[in-house]
Formats: sequence, structure tokens, C-alpha cells
Amino acid sequence: MRPDCTDYRQLFLNDVPMMDMRAPVEFAKGAFPGVVNLPLMNDLERQKVGTCFKLQGQAAAITLGHQLVRGTTKRERLHAWASFARAHPDGYLYCARGGLRSQIVQQWLRDEAGIDYPRVKGGYKAMRTFLLDTTQDAVEHCDFVLLGGLTGTGKTDVLQQLSNVLDLEGHANHRGSSFGKRATAQPAQIDFENKLAVDVLKKRARGIEQFVLEDEGRIVGSCTVPLALYQGMQQYPLVWLEDSFENRVERILRDYVVNLSAEFVALHGEELGRRLFAERMLQSLANIHKRLGGERFQRLSAVMREALDEQLRCGSVDLHRGWIEGLLTEYYDPMYAYQRDAKAERIEFAGDAVEVREYLKARSS
Repeated sequence: MRPDCTDYRQLFLNDVPMMDMRAPVEFAKGAFPGVVNLPLMNDLERQKVGTCFKLQGQAAAITLGHQLVRGTTKRERLHAWASFARAHPDGYLYCARGGLRSQIVQQWLRDEAGIDYPRVKGGYKAMRTFLLDTTQDAVEHCDFVLLGGLTGTGKTDVLQQLSNVLDLEGHANHRGSSFGKRATAQPAQIDFENKLAVDVLKKRARGIEQFVLEDEGRIVGSCTVPLALYQGMQQYPLVWLEDSFENRVERILRDYVVNLSAEFVALHGEELGRRLFAERMLQSLANIHKRLGGERFQRLSAVMREALDEQLRCGSVDLHRGWIEGLLTEYYDPMYAYQRDAKAERIEFAGDAVEVREYLKARSS
């Protein structure tokens, strides 16, 4: 039998298959990339056992747990665990702290399915602490540089061509602006932090000690950048990406209209997808109503509605350039110009996409 595991680093570096014994409500609050939730108890059962534990102690809670998970329920769950174990003979199981729940599953697999399957000692809590420490250690010991630029300059396009990027927007499944929400949901905060930490771990294992980040705010959609990293981002040197106004408009049209509309259609079908896309765009504009001011919001909203109507009617996206140009010149560009001036002393290089990409590659070599 393989021994139980305490080498959390190797688990994440090698994407070792793991099954999580925690209840679905625990799993939803935070989990690790690629892990499968095969709980010992569902949410209601866990609640009942927890209440029993508080009122009558551990022995009574264990007895109740065995009463709740028996017969057909137990056979179905045991079958799922055994199937996972056979499909992933190199994997592990764990619960919240590597305690009772994972030990019970271990015993049932051994006694009733003839499978010796190791667990992760310390469980979810220990692995989570390891990942938090991983990010903190990188902040303390690695070199960071930020990539900034006006809206639509293609910062993400440049970052995707580099090997030493920590893609905060990618991990958050959000483009970082008022219009940055994707068709699919964002991860839970803990999931976001875990993905980021695993990314850091794997890149440092490859010898990368300098990272490029997009110059973000503290919050990327609904995901919050870890505090230590965000505090560092207020001081890291900055590289500024430049592009023409026309190119920026076309890039925004591509990313936030054409591609986002296609995401909704792929998820929900043609008719519903296009309607949900239109609702999302109008809501995104409404979210900055106060910052735009009443007159400007009404004017840009009318342009957007006309563009959406034409897109629904004949598929053309040409009219979307109207509100994009208005938002850039009247809202985003003045705001970013102010931020650039405030950060001017930290800007160590500025140039177009090719120049910035080559500079960042040379900087990390």
C-alpha cells in the first residue's frame, strides 16, 4: 500500500488526482484545481451530524453518521469512491483536516472493496495553508513587473505570448473592467487564490523568479487579489503598452462584442444567447451610470441599444463602434491618463506590442 501523503508540493506540481470527502457546501466555498468532490455525507447529513456532535459528543455523532450513510446510499458512494480509485491508482483522498471522514472512507474502501487508498494528512486545511504560503513566499522573494496601458491596447494579447505571466484575469475568469464579465461564472474567491498559487508554484519549479502581471485594481470582477501581492503592485515597476485609437476600438469590438456574444450563443443557443448578451451589455453600462453622469449615460445607452438592435436584426456589429469610441474618449482614457501620470515615476519602458513583448522577454532572460 502507498503511504499517506504530506508532500503537498508534489501533489500540486504533478496534478495528482484527488477526491474530496467534504460536503458539497464546503467544496463550493473553495477547492483545488481538478479535484473531484465525492463526499462521505451530503449537506443535510453533515448538518445533522454536526448538531449531534455539539449536543452529544463525538461517539454519538459517529453513530448517527453510520445510521445516515448505510444501505443503498453507502453502496452508491462506495461504488463512486472505488471507481475513482481504480481509474486513478496514483491518487489520494482527503477531507477537511485529514481526520475522521477520510479515515472512514479509507476503511470502507479497504474492508468492502479491497482497495488500499492513501489519504492526504492534514487534509484540505493543510493544503490550503501550503498554497497561501506559496503565494506569500513569491511576493517576498520574486521580482515583479506590471504591464499597463489604456483600455483596448491589447495587454492580454501581449501577456499570452510570455512564459512568465501570472494571469490574474484568466484565473478570475474576468477581463477586469466594468464590461469584463464573461458568459461563464467567476470562481469562488478561494478557488481563485488556489489557482493563482498553483500557477506560481509550477512556474517557480521551472526556474522562473520574475513575473509579469497586468496592472489591475484590487478587485477583478468579484475576485480579490491577495493583499500582499496587491500591496506590492503599488510599488512594482511598470511597462506601458501603447496603440492607436483605431486599433483599440477594433480590439474592444472583437473582445467585448463579437467574442462575448459568441460565448453566450455557444452556452445558451442562438436566440437566448443573443438576448442574454444584450442584457449583459446594457447592465455593464448601467453599472457605471453614476460615474458617467446622467446625460452621458443616456446618450451612450441610446447608441448601445441601437447597435444591439441592429446586431439582433442582421448580425452587423458596426454600430457598436459608436458607444465604444464615446466611452474611450469621455470616460476610460481620461481616467487612465490620470492613473498614468500618478505612476509616471515607475514607468521604465513604453512602446507598442512588439517592442513591449521583446522588452519583457529580454528583461526576464
